[in-house]
Amino acid sequence: MTPSYLDFYRGRRTMITGGLGFIGSNLARRLVDVGADVLVVDALIPDSGGNTFNIAGIEDRIRVEIADVRDEAAIDSLVRDREIIFNLAGQVSHIDSMRDPYTDLDINCRAQLTMLEACRKHSPGVYVVFAGTRQVYGRPDRLPVDEEHLVRPADINGVNKAAGEYYHLLYNNVFGVRACSLRLTNVFGPRQLIRHNRQGFIGWFIRLAIEGREIQVFGDGSQMRDFVFVDDAADAFLRAGASDRCVGQVFNVGGDEPISHRDLVAMLVDTAGRGSVRFVDWPEDKKRIDIGSFYSDSTKFRTAVGWTPQVNLREGLCKTIAFYRDHMHRYVDDVTGGANP
Repeated sequence: MTPSYLDFYRGRRTMITGGLGFIGSNLARRLVDVGADVLVVDALIPDSGGNTFNIAGIEDRIRVEIADVRDEAAIDSLVRDREIIFNLAGQVSHIDSMRDPYTDLDINCRAQLTMLEACRKHSPGVYVVFAGTRQVYGRPDRLPVDEEHLVRPADINGVNKAAGEYYHLLYNNVFGVRACSLRLTNVFGPRQLIRHNRQGFIGWFIRLAIEGREIQVFGDGSQMRDFVFVDDAADAFLRAGASDRCVGQVFNVGGDEPISHRDLVAMLVDTAGRGSVRFVDWPEDKKRIDIGSFYSDSTKFRTAVGWTPQVNLREGLCKTIAFYRDHMHRYVDDVTGGANP
């Protein structure tokens, strides 16, 4: 028997911004499986994770629009008949945000306003589920971090993501555009960007292990993190989009198994059967925005919708390594055909 929250999507008109990216494409696959009407929107900005191979096998079961969320005319048109929008489009690189703050501002703030204004004017009954981030908390005062923790970002990306989240809550509270935000921790799995290391370390570490290369861990590796397999992250979005209990709320979506960087890399090398590790000093640009140990408390979300992670860390690493061993060339080379820098 199909769970009721999945039955909710049968025939439902959905839209995924950033839908050719990592989480978006995995979510699209789940929506297709449950019979949803799926519109995928992506700008395919270079080095941002969008990859047409991510929808291989479901191309004829979804509609794809190559459009930038900052394009008002395009977004005004695309939101008109949608019932649920999963708003995953965004710039996620903390390092890039510090090097180019204006682009991060443009994508993570102005683009979110463009989306929400389009909904307010042309699709006021829509429900928007926003992909937030644990980065809004900054360096934690206590562990695990729950939603009552102070929002105190440590970098420009965190500030802009917090603003994007607050825009969604404001439009929910003032304009009646229903919205919620899922503050994701470290999501990993198949279809993640692994061409470079600027969008989180876990995908890059997985690539290095598969290729039998050295993995450099900053500091002594004692920092703690929690991880969510992408299938569990997609399930979180599905549950949130089908539940009125989430409207107007923010939720942590984190893993069950906080682990140190040192133990994570040991598990990764063991699982891959390749790779090595070396502990190195922190680079100054990364040390300035480092938040120390972080893992989240997802009790609020579990209570609201019954979500719980189904894939543990080792199993997720096995699945991810197997995927990239079969499809590495699709992710190491540029989707436009250029060589990996």
